[in-house]
Amino acid sequence: MTELSISTDTGVFDAIAAGPPEGRPVLLLHGFPQTAMAWQRQIAALAAHGYRVVAPDQRGYSPGARPQRPEDYRMSLLVDDVVAITEELGWAAFDLVGHDWGGAVAWWTADAHPDRVRTLTVVSTPHPGALATSLRTDEDQRERSHYMIDWRETPATEERMLAHDAQLLRTLYAGKVPQDSADAYVRHLSRPGALTAALNWYRAGRPDGTIGVIEVPTLYVWSTNDSAFGARAARETERWVNGSYRFEILRGVSHWVPEEAPETLNRLLLEHLRTHGEYGTAVNSPFVNSPKRQP
Repeated sequence: MTELSISTDTGVFDAIAAGPPEGRPVLLLHGFPQTAMAWQRQIAALAAHGYRVVAPDQRGYSPGARPQRPEDYRMSLLVDDVVAITEELGWAAFDLVGHDWGGAVAWWTADAHPDRVRTLTVVSTPHPGALATSLRTDEDQRERSHYMIDWRETPATEERMLAHDAQLLRTLYAGKVPQDSADAYVRHLSRPGALTAALNWYRAGRPDGTIGVIEVPTLYVWSTNDSAFGARAARETERWVNGSYRFEILRGVSHWVPEEAPETLNRLLLEHLRTHGEYGTAVNSPFVNSPKRQP
């Protein structure tokens, strides 16, 4: 793996990358409270099969792309980041993978830019439309999502999460994330301004826009022990995908799928990419076109 600095109008995004520069491009989006290193097992597996993989630290997680206002973390701007990053990499079309908040951004990006997203893979996070329906109709999902309201407090949430050597923040990983990774996340988010920026994703308010039905080939992976997303929203997601759709349930696995069940996720992801190897604008065209940078 190599480290990249990707310059955009928003700022400079830190990223990790692996795989041959000419390989089929895959972008991986992490969630809260993690960094791009959450994907290290997937990066290694994809690179070993010849894919060119880039995983950025997203807006707020990268010190060089850390605006201070909550409104600077609106969903439309997070989608713009995906477009700006891939354009800077010279990717005309790419496979998109997201987990947790990164999954939400992936759903919105696939809806807004189906001409550029070759395939979509989302881990844990249901389609935003399915989640909205469940929040209206399912008491279980409302209870699961109540933490998002609590975390909008500022600076009370930061103080609670970082108190006593970040004891509360560490509990979020539920013992399912490797200890060295959890320690690295805590160190990263304990730096000045980092946790506030990450929490601004929750404080930005409702998404600025509407999302429709997804047309690109989609793999959705949900786990039965996910504390944030219940079964109703997960199963409702199928109604929001018109393209080829595969729904996989991992039983007995928590929210932290990429790190708790990496071999299973890697297998599903590689199968999905192989199945849809010639989708959309990338058919019979190079995977990387007119790059500004060849990392």
